[in-house]
Amino acid sequence: MQYKKLGSTGLEVSNICLGTMSFGRWIDEKSSVAILNEAIESGINFIDTANYYGKGQDETPEYGTGEAEEIIGRAIRWRRDEVILATKVGLPMGYGKNSAGLSRVHIMREVERSLQRLQTDYIDLYQVHFFDPNTPLEETLRALDDLVRQGKVRYIGCSNFAAWQIAKAHSISERMNLEKFVSVQPQYSLLVRDVENELIPFCESEEVGMVVYSPMARGMLSGKYNGPEDVPDDSRAAHGEKRLFKLFSERNFELVEQYKDLANRVEITLSQFALSWVLNQRVVTSAIIGATKVSHVTDAVEVSDLQLPEELLCEIDKGLKGVLTPL
Repeated sequence: MQYKKLGSTGLEVSNICLGTMSFGRWIDEKSSVAILNEAIESGINFIDTANYYGKGQDETPEYGTGEAEEIIGRAIRWRRDEVILATKVGLPMGYGKNSAGLSRVHIMREVERSLQRLQTDYIDLYQVHFFDPNTPLEETLRALDDLVRQGKVRYIGCSNFAAWQIAKAHSISERMNLEKFVSVQPQYSLLVRDVENELIPFCESEEVGMVVYSPMARGMLSGKYNGPEDVPDDSRAAHGEKRLFKLFSERNFELVEQYKDLANRVEITLSQFALSWVLNQRVVTSAIIGATKVSHVTDAVEVSDLQLPEELLCEIDKGLKGVLTPL
């Protein structure tokens, strides 16, 4: 297992991060805890969750339940110091006014609820889930800065932000002497590479940590899908994940077949190849794996230190750089 500094901070995180969106949603607590324990024992010290994650089989529940945080809290309360715990705020947590977004009211309310569910006094990395155009960034950043000063949060980060949005936030933080976003969480994989245009150069220049999600393109790069009509019963597509279906294009299925050949060349599975490619990108700090089985963790750990041949990386870039899948 490799460990990297998160952005410009001194915090060291494993280059594989355990994602928990499936906890309490697609898998029960017993299975979730087994995956969590395997991850920690394998050297993964970075756990990512969100207050929104929890019950519901559909792709977009009306509001979050916090169940994933509750499962994690019960599982790690006796080994809290062994993990770097990241959670997120911003998505709907009810029907009422101020039940979503990045206002001071919502952030202050939800951090207390997350701390209670996680059974901890502090959150290592508190991330805003999406950019909120309805709340001034100054208000959001001052609220987050207060949480750091109160000791409830160690570092702050953002998720699904564009480069210009982070740049604007950094400018405000500098001007107002507030904590800065130390990391960003974008989607990045062999099939979704639009972050290479602006976000990756920005992160590299400004030393912003990049913690990427969906390195296997929501399961497309597992090789389990042979077409939109060929969906395994236990897959995310079978559970109705609409964003996965947007990746079901003729071009992407052709690319998957090409990647299978490349994976065979280095004698690893397609899933391992897709993850390894992301981990081999210099600017990537950590890649989030959304495990639903213990074997997903063990398979990922096997390639955490794998250096793909330089000629193979060049071959991928030469033939496929700029091939983007709109989401």
